[in-house]
Amino acid sequence: MNRTPATTTNLVVFGAGGQVGRAVVAEARRRGLTVTAAVRSPERHPDLAGPGITVVPCDITDPAAVAHAARGHAAAVSTVYTSDVPAGEFYPAATRALISGLATAGVRRLVHVGIATTLETAPGIAVHDDPAFPEAHRAFSLGHAAALDLLRDSPATLDWVVVTPPLDLDRTAPGTGHYRVGGPQVLGERIAQADLATAVTDQLTGPAARHREQIAVAE
Repeated sequence: MNRTPATTTNLVVFGAGGQVGRAVVAEARRRGLTVTAAVRSPERHPDLAGPGITVVPCDITDPAAVAHAARGHAAAVSTVYTSDVPAGEFYPAATRALISGLATAGVRRLVHVGIATTLETAPGIAVHDDPAFPEAHRAFSLGHAAALDLLRDSPATLDWVVVTPPLDLDRTAPGTGHYRVGGPQVLGERIAQADLATAVTDQLTGPAARHREQIAVAE
């Protein structure tokens, strides 16, 4: 399998207008990477463009749109979210479009940001499998789980990793530059959003890259 080179210099971030997406864009720019910020409606994010950042429209569920946005980039990051479409429809559709569109564009590396409730509490048992798990949140988690299954079944040419933060994603705490990494099991209770962005970017630019697996990160 082709691995992501440590010399990655440009990337496309799908969902760049969201809070995690913006944090990833900021961290990538801090490291000198050139970023294409792919969002559904660029007019809603007039402050996103800047030096080294190009904003483009993209429907993440459309493989052709994904391919168009991704073409010419060394890697892709997905931090997408929408409340307009049920999670059980949106996340599988977005993942299928990413798998197909990135292949068309020749982009082999994908770093996807997952959610804590898909991590394991025991072998084969996810957080959302607990009978006490709130039913109101189960469908959202199962949508993410379905996306993860699609990545696992994707062609071996797609070098993906799902970076999964804990339930407590602190959006206001300053980054420390440090974090722990584990497998698909629950690892810790908290991480600063800035440190999650560091972990995501580390999967693009350095020797810490993991391949075709879900990982957990925590402070």
